[in-house]
Amino acid sequence: MDVEIAKMSSKGQVVVPMGMRKRLNAGGGTLFAVVGIADGLVFKKLPSPSKGELLGSIKDMAREAESILKADGIGERDIIRAAARARGR
Repeated sequence: MDVEIAKMSSKGQVVVPMGMRKRLNAGGGTLFAVVGIADGLVFKKLPSPSKGELLGSIKDMAREAESILKADGIGERDIIRAAARARGR
């Protein structure tokens, strides 16, 4: 187990030491779960979704939105007209 010293900034930010970032393959934007324990914190790197998982989620959201719009009787032409009104055309 690696042990290193890190310092918290006045904004509450803690820099993960470079060696640990490299070992974890953690760059900017990497997500961590932070768990408070009696006298400290435990950071657990969260897995990043794959491109396929992201595309699947987007497709699921699109299907859900289409279903809701259809149930409310809103069609493609209605959306185009609303967009044109919003743009002032």
